[in-house]
Amino acid sequence: MSVARLSEEEARATFQAIRWADNNGKPYCPRCGCADAYHLASRHLWKCRGCSHQYSVTSGTIFASRKMPIRDILLAIAIFVNGAKGHSALQLSRDLDCQYKTAFVLAHKMREALAGEDQRDMVGGEGAAVEIDGAFFGGYIKPANYKENRRDRRLTKNQNGKRRCVVIMRERNGRTLPFVFKSEDAGVAAVRQHVAPGSVIHADEASHWDVLGARFLTKRINHSQVYSHDDACTNQAESFFSRLRRAEIGTHHHISGPYLAAYANEMAWREDNRRLSNGEQYLIATNCALAHGKSATWAGYWQKRKAA
Repeated sequence: MSVARLSEEEARATFQAIRWADNNGKPYCPRCGCADAYHLASRHLWKCRGCSHQYSVTSGTIFASRKMPIRDILLAIAIFVNGAKGHSALQLSRDLDCQYKTAFVLAHKMREALAGEDQRDMVGGEGAAVEIDGAFFGGYIKPANYKENRRDRRLTKNQNGKRRCVVIMRERNGRTLPFVFKSEDAGVAAVRQHVAPGSVIHADEASHWDVLGARFLTKRINHSQVYSHDDACTNQAESFFSRLRRAEIGTHHHISGPYLAAYANEMAWREDNRRLSNGEQYLIATNCALAHGKSATWAGYWQKRKAA
């Protein structure tokens, strides 16, 4: 991996060129936008002549206030992007030779940045096919040891309440939009809100999707009999669930409920960009991270938890 062979100065220059690509790599103040600044070489900072604000190459980005070397950040992005089914924080910490806490926050900052890449909150449009479906993740309940003590874990009364449903709206040859709810039927309102009028809805035979027929042209498929028929199918939605399921089982092993939406958005990004080369994905991810502002959730995450 060429990023790993960069010196810190080369990595800093690369970071600068990507962040300020719209100004030919020349820095400008993230606070006032002034391009007139002088360089404080000993501290790797610039001082704005307009507002006197001192800023670094990561100031105002999701990596603001970082302590990790620039090269390690670029390497972390490359490693994170290369994982087709995601990349665990434990493995990332070993790859970067850093603490697990550092890798955990860094990975979640990347997920937040990727989720903010496309600010549109609508999918579909006139004549566009949008597949909708739901699947449950998390909340694993270990079965009892003795057979006589076992219960049907599918029943609500035998669950622990941590299981959440990811409802997906996936436009064919378009964007993937996931949401997390306690049950699949709770996603009906989200479909009405986030699927553009004129779209053609593809869904299974679950009864809660029936009401969508009043607003959209719908094509339904009974999965107990057939997976696709007469162009009606939800195979693209199932493809997303397959990737998320393998990430949960094979990579992360456990996804906590409050963070499920972040992992779902990550897998949606990976599905939407799966046809691009690693280099293209790397540039997109890096641009997303540098264009994203400082994270309100993940900046000082462990200090907040300790204080709480």
